[in-house]
Amino acid sequence: MAGTINKVILIGHLGDEVKMHYFEEGNSIGRFPLATNETYTNRQTGERITNVEWHNIVVRNKLAEICEKYLTKGDRVYCEGRIKTRQYEVDGQKRYTTEIHVQDMTFLSTKKDPNNTQQNEAPMQGNPTPPAVAEEEDDDLPF
Repeated sequence: MAGTINKVILIGHLGDEVKMHYFEEGNSIGRFPLATNETYTNRQTGERITNVEWHNIVVRNKLAEICEKYLTKGDRVYCEGRIKTRQYEVDGQKRYTTEIHVQDMTFLSTKKDPNNTQQNEAPMQGNPTPPAVAEEEDDDLPF
């Protein structure tokens, strides 16, 4: 493969409300934490253990405004984006943060949606709605 890829796919729950910042040029940026978790059983003790990983999500412009309007803490979302690390200073000390800059997002469940049901979630890959298959009664196949 010639080149490199920087792609992140996350499905998780919002850990807080979307924090917006608007610029004079009309652009905007939204930030929120996203929690993903991993659950496994400890073989020695039989105890179920859940590890939560927190991600700093950044959305821009129209996507940020849509997120602010429809998303609340606890909502489940699918995010696609890139990992970016940035450096900043606090009291003369260099600090680093890693963020996920999201370019594509699908709301899987929102509390602000009146028709919110877990069954409304669409599959994330392949054809989201399988074509209708008509059953034929004169099928001569043995299976």
